[in-house]
Amino acid sequence: MELKNGDVAQLARVLDWQSRGRRFEPDLLHEMKTFCKRRFFCFILLGERTYIIEAYSQIGYETHQIHFNFFKFKGINLNRLITQMFQKIISFYTLFKTALKGEEQDFTKINIKRGIFLLSVPMILEMIMESLFAVVDIFFVGKLGDNAVATVGLTEAVIIIVYSVGVGISMAATAMVARRFGEKKFKEAGSSAFQLLVFGSSISLVISVLGFVFAEDVLRLMGASQEVISVGVPYTRIIFAGNLAIMLLFLINGAFRGAGQAHLAMRALWISNGINIALDPIFIFGLGNFEGFGLVGAAWATTIGRSIGVLYQLYHLFNGKHRLVILKENLVLKWKTMRKIISISVGGMAQFLIDSVAWIVLTRITAEFGSSSVAGFTIAFRILIFSLMPAWGLSAAASTLVGQNLGAKKVKRAAISVGLTARYNVFFLSVITVIYLIFGDILAGLFTTSVEVQKIASMGLRVIALGYVFFAVGMVMTQAFNGAGDTKTPMYINIAVFIGIEIPMAYFLAIPMELEILGIFIAIAVCHSLHSMIALWFFRKGRWKRVEV
Repeated sequence: MELKNGDVAQLARVLDWQSRGRRFEPDLLHEMKTFCKRRFFCFILLGERTYIIEAYSQIGYETHQIHFNFFKFKGINLNRLITQMFQKIISFYTLFKTALKGEEQDFTKINIKRGIFLLSVPMILEMIMESLFAVVDIFFVGKLGDNAVATVGLTEAVIIIVYSVGVGISMAATAMVARRFGEKKFKEAGSSAFQLLVFGSSISLVISVLGFVFAEDVLRLMGASQEVISVGVPYTRIIFAGNLAIMLLFLINGAFRGAGQAHLAMRALWISNGINIALDPIFIFGLGNFEGFGLVGAAWATTIGRSIGVLYQLYHLFNGKHRLVILKENLVLKWKTMRKIISISVGGMAQFLIDSVAWIVLTRITAEFGSSSVAGFTIAFRILIFSLMPAWGLSAAASTLVGQNLGAKKVKRAAISVGLTARYNVFFLSVITVIYLIFGDILAGLFTTSVEVQKIASMGLRVIALGYVFFAVGMVMTQAFNGAGDTKTPMYINIAVFIGIEIPMAYFLAIPMELEILGIFIAIAVCHSLHSMIALWFFRKGRWKRVEV
């Protein structure tokens, strides 16, 4: 909707009349109100500023400024109000584009709030795609029946160990690369990245062989029925065999985040999961004359999508266009660096392995109440992950900021970054809590037609979401520890809470107290909230400030 010559002339007449300080005549005042209202509506509707700026340029205003010379009406300075509003909108839009574009930044010097925004936007979008994949995947698999959903749930409860190892190594990647970047030792950061690739790939190969050979035993150990085993063994074997892509995707993204290149991590995950989402319905149900592979198709879609994402990561890691690059001279094993990686990543792996063990045990307890309970449990957590992943993305900004600022010897700046990130995370998850409490039934109904499964899933959403405000703080504290290279403190907290309290509580409430699946949900909400408060207490003690990486 372009401004016409008559409109420009009209605006010029109004502004010229005001600039001479003359009183507005009734007809001109009405004309100005009509004009301003019409232009203001069009500006908002189109989301453009070029037309107004173009009009100003023809009457002598500079094109790069936004300045509204409107009038005061009933004590409101419309000039200041409208100008400030549009300046904030355009400032946000510009900053958002910068975050997606991924320009190189020094996060030890730029404004902290700006740094959190530039890091968290791509991290949140990255995690949204990861959580969207989980939801879409279970949506398609759910069409194959409860046994298929149970297979995915039971397999994921074990394959999450692979995720734990990958995430644990990625913690070492983030901590070490961030610390080297804070010290401005970019060549050493590239060397650390190569050691991480070697270490992660070696572990992945061992897991691939063991998982492929013992896939049936894994499902049986998890309490799967014979029907689930007959359907699920091929799926489980493919997922385990392709775990190298999962491992590398996690650890390379950890290195990108540590370097402040969160946009590359975001793009890698969007590419891998976008391909996976596109292939899922084709490989599961077929297309045209292609009949599809059923449940096995979901495994192939996941493996192919993530493998392509890894190829994208490796291209950017070796192309020399970024400050984090693996050069020819970095392709040498350095055992001192490898030992440091192992030291940091062991604590990180232990954190998630302990969490995973608790998850496996809770899933095993859930299996005592039938396939419907497992399906409801799986659907509830897929939906919960959809909201927790963005929260983890926001929290991950604290990890990079802590690591780089500690490397630059700016401890106070690191602590302030953590406090601000925690505040933003609490606000986000508070909103999500309200959504789950109100729309839990509707959300669960999107993924299953079974009334019993829907009831269990919606109950899980409501009960677990009650602890979300506490979860928000705990996520940030944990990421701050990991970014500092202090992976041991969160590990000890996980042992005490998840192994020492959550598992016994879940068993006691579910079986002796006969609350069944509700008891498991209550234990999860209570123990994760307790975990968050303990993490906050340890963070305030400040040991993380003195960790050497």
